[in-house]
Amino acid sequence: MGHDIVRLHHVGHIVDDLAQALLLYERLGFVVPPPSCPAMSLREGAVPEPFGAANTHADFPRSFLELATCVEDGDTDRLPAGTRLVPLQAPAELMPRLVQRISETTANLAACLNRFEGLHILMFSSPDIDAAAARLTAAGVRHGGVNTVRRAAPPGAATPVETVRYLELDGDGPGAAQGSVAGGRVGVVADLDPDVQGARHLDHPNGAVGLVEAVLCVADRELATVQQRYETYLGRPSRPEGPARILDLDGAALTLVPDSGLATLLPGERPPALPALVGCTVAVRDLAHTHALLHRNGLPLREAPSGDIFVPADAALGTAVVFRQAAPPAAAA
Repeated sequence: MGHDIVRLHHVGHIVDDLAQALLLYERLGFVVPPPSCPAMSLREGAVPEPFGAANTHADFPRSFLELATCVEDGDTDRLPAGTRLVPLQAPAELMPRLVQRISETTANLAACLNRFEGLHILMFSSPDIDAAAARLTAAGVRHGGVNTVRRAAPPGAATPVETVRYLELDGDGPGAAQGSVAGGRVGVVADLDPDVQGARHLDHPNGAVGLVEAVLCVADRELATVQQRYETYLGRPSRPEGPARILDLDGAALTLVPDSGLATLLPGERPPALPALVGCTVAVRDLAHTHALLHRNGLPLREAPSGDIFVPADAALGTAVVFRQAAPPAAAA
């Protein structure tokens, strides 16, 4: 029987200064379009002003890296040039709920940013999100149910509207936060539409072709508990690899590493808090080419025991960005 969660959908890098983050990602060799941000009129007849959160993506065929920041009402000065304001549109009776949902999401992001600047969002991809929701409920995992949002599709897509269906996991225990768990905002998203995703910019100077790993660092004493929790979330067992526990997905993995083992996995790295998403890995077509590009752009580089190279968190706004040679395509039968 197939799994209802199959790969990594995206990770979210929450930053204080989105313009600075865009410059960083350009140096890292990613193409990242100008961000978008919700906008609404603060008083009747006024021009819509930004509020909530602004975000953008470095896109791959089946996954992406998200950059996001919180935006105070009317705070246009901190938004990068070219930011696209998206006026909220909804029937009058639904508008208060829409504003509330955006405000709740923004509050979650602000709480994450108050912990540290870095990775705080981990989303898995599902070919059948309703089945995933039912399985999680049956396993006793609290979540907010499947939500549906629609947004304009990129130019060139066959459909003008992209439909996104997702659920967010809730924290454990009484009084736990909704829409977030220890370590960040974790959830499941329906697989990306190949047509819509294919209309986005997928050709990056660094040769990146996909998100293949997220690394979650936990206190040593919590490793077994967190391992069991994510095995339940993903509906599959983990395997040991050195100090880490690996949950294998289709062409990707979630790596759980105890605090005492992080430096073995990513030399020189230390978690900003526990638990914390401390790094993500992208596969690239030619690792030597990527290495040369990063070196030309003046970024510090370290090598992992695996042979991967990475830009350390202290040079990448709080998260280690790891690059791995992509596996060769499977030979045709």
